[in-house]
Amino acid sequence: MLTKLGIPHGPVELGEVELLSEIFTIQLEQIKIELLSAGFELLEDHKSILIEKIKTIIVEMVHVEYNLPKTNFSAYLTRKLPYDYTYLANIFSEVKGTTIERFIIMHKIERIKELLLYNELSLTEISYKLNYSSVAHLSAQFKKITGLTPTDFKKQKDKSRNELEDL
Repeated sequence: MLTKLGIPHGPVELGEVELLSEIFTIQLEQIKIELLSAGFELLEDHKSILIEKIKTIIVEMVHVEYNLPKTNFSAYLTRKLPYDYTYLANIFSEVKGTTIERFIIMHKIERIKELLLYNELSLTEISYKLNYSSVAHLSAQFKKITGLTPTDFKKQKDKSRNELEDL
């Protein structure tokens, strides 16, 4: 798209691109229009860009990585981003209205739901895979967020699936 608009740029990586020269306001507006037509938006604000990077790292960490890192999340984020964790946490809370920890927990709970539905791993294996200290810790956190134990969640989904099969 940038090439089409005649704007010199470096490689595009994870939604980021370095422009190799100054651009005019009209070119910036053209970029915004092209991105919007493709379902994207241009992030110019440093905080918004940083928040998106944090979210992307967390989503990849919880949903894509085979096993979560054995280090704590704050260390993991500071290895991935060149900022102090306190700064990252403060910016995230200020902009998103929630903590990084809560965001991670919510994604871990969604991942647990997925893994329970796949029915390929035991609760112990899921607990290990997602770096919980114990099955009891995973179950307590799961129940606190969803109102159900992992076993009750799985039974509820199995029951729904059976009812669909009977139709």
